[in-house]
Amino acid sequence: MAITDLRTKQCPFCAETIQAQAIKCRFCGEFLNSKKAKSLIGANSHSDCEQTEEGEENANILFAGSPSLWGAAPAVLKGLVIIVLAILLIKIPVENMLGSKLTQNQVMVFARYRFIVGLGICLAAAFSIVLRIVRLRMIYYEVTPARIEWNRGIFDRKVDNLDMFRVIDLKLRRSAIDCILGIGTVVLTTTDKSDPEFAFEKIRDPRRLYDVIKKASLEADRRGTVIHLE
Repeated sequence: MAITDLRTKQCPFCAETIQAQAIKCRFCGEFLNSKKAKSLIGANSHSDCEQTEEGEENANILFAGSPSLWGAAPAVLKGLVIIVLAILLIKIPVENMLGSKLTQNQVMVFARYRFIVGLGICLAAAFSIVLRIVRLRMIYYEVTPARIEWNRGIFDRKVDNLDMFRVIDLKLRRSAIDCILGIGTVVLTTTDKSDPEFAFEKIRDPRRLYDVIKKASLEADRRGTVIHLE
């Protein structure tokens, strides 16, 4: 009893499914052993390889995330101090301390404007705190072996990227408060004209990110045989 080969393949001309051993497509009538067919098969194979490599690269994400909310701690602390001072300005009747230097009308005007100014300072400080927090949360970083991509902006979102082989130097910056909070900023020096200096702001565990980018940039230089001249 003969064994039937059930394997199939796709015709490079019409994309219909035909038997794997066929040398002529039964749908479009094209011969599959011609030079034209072989060139099409080679081109399709090369395209599939490129798509596979791109997919693997995108899947291999070395780092992804946003700045830590702890990065807003200094701004929040300053804002709270300003709010407390503004509340004291509202609550304490400074005009009464001036005694007889002010008339009754002047005292009333002073008290009214003291309240308005204090309330305005409170609102401005609170808005500044919220804006700082939202700004940090609207930043998103993604690092792959080939490039660095980031999204930023509140009302006008911007997406940009940086090729890894363009990184020529990197630094880790941490203030005393950053060390306490476990965050830091990784600053890159690059050959990119748009972003000659790029910073990962207030990242949690910045040492790990520093090591990841350092290793990835060296690998990118090795793959592309890139030599950075001082």
